[in-house]
Amino acid sequence: MEAKLGMSPIAWWNDDLPDLSDDVSLEECLRQSRSAGFTGMEKGRRFPDDPAVMLPILRAADVTLCGGWFSGTVVDEEIAANKDRILPMIELFKAVNAPCIVYGEVGRSIQGDRSKPLATKPRLDDDEMRAYARRMTEFGEWCAEQGVPLAYHHHMAAVVETEPELDAFMRHSGEGIPLLLDAGHLAFAGGDVLRAIDNHHRRINHVHVKDIRRDVVDSLDRSQQSFLDAVALGAFTVPGDGSLDFGAIVQRLADHGYEGWFVVEAEQDPKKAPPQRMAEIGHRELMRVMTAAGYTVETTGFPKD
Repeated sequence: MEAKLGMSPIAWWNDDLPDLSDDVSLEECLRQSRSAGFTGMEKGRRFPDDPAVMLPILRAADVTLCGGWFSGTVVDEEIAANKDRILPMIELFKAVNAPCIVYGEVGRSIQGDRSKPLATKPRLDDDEMRAYARRMTEFGEWCAEQGVPLAYHHHMAAVVETEPELDAFMRHSGEGIPLLLDAGHLAFAGGDVLRAIDNHHRRINHVHVKDIRRDVVDSLDRSQQSFLDAVALGAFTVPGDGSLDFGAIVQRLADHGYEGWFVVEAEQDPKKAPPQRMAEIGHRELMRVMTAAGYTVETTGFPKD
């Protein structure tokens, strides 16, 4: 089985919490991640949107673009509006041969609002979830027809956060909307990561290997503290520095035949958790558990001519 290891630039620059950002260039971010062993990087705010500009940067760093976040609003906005907004991203991702676009639902979400406690997250009733899942399937099918599939990201403080919400979304949606499995977000939400893999492995097309610090998560007052408060307190970290058993998680994915990207997305204070050191810890732990699970990990980055 083959796998690729990538990172998210959120370890260097946090879009929602600018205070948790390193003053480093895109080139330095890519250099640090690549030196730790990662061959991919998801798109962040300092990436150019012109493929003619982006490709030389990726080539020089020997790094592949392995995904990137799209802030979707299908839950409460017309699909047509989302198509208009995502189409330039689809064209960019096709030009640089990126595998998928990470769909994050921000409609009704409180994930970026530090004034909203975790307990006030939006919730959909059964009819709303059914209708939303069907619209997401339609949108996912359209994106795939344009040349780039989506990967649906269940997320803290959003309409699909908990394991029961994820189960309902997956039950009412179709193959046209693949799943991004994020271990850290599901564990933060109180879900069983291994059970979710067993239940939904056929739809998983992208994996975020985000770890959590269980003591931080368990000490949160969810009636008072927000998702961003949790991030600032250090709720997330890289595999090998947190509380989740990635040996078991990676093995379960291997048992179901998952092949593709494993992406470290671990937003935290770069002053307390220097990104390059965190990248090295995460890569070392992932190589350990992936080798044990029988994966062959790709070691080359940008495709050679």
